[in-house]
Amino acid sequence: MKKKVYRVRTQYIFDGVFDVVAESKEYARQKVLQDCGLVMGGSIHSTLPDDEVNWAVSTSPEVRTGRITIQKEQTE
Repeated sequence: MKKKVYRVRTQYIFDGVFDVVAESKEYARQKVLQDCGLVMGGSIHSTLPDDEVNWAVSTSPEVRTGRITIQKEQTE
């Protein structure tokens, strides 16, 4: 039986909050975009000092799959 390689579009959606100390909403947004995130295969993190950030983010993402397409056929 021939097998095929399938490409499955996937989104991992992590939901949570980062409470950051900042002078404005825009600066708070910048801090989160630049200094907080997720390392693939690692953990959720922040490079901000502990006294500037507190966070609660789910480590169990919502997983959505989308379009599935055949990339190529495998020969055995």
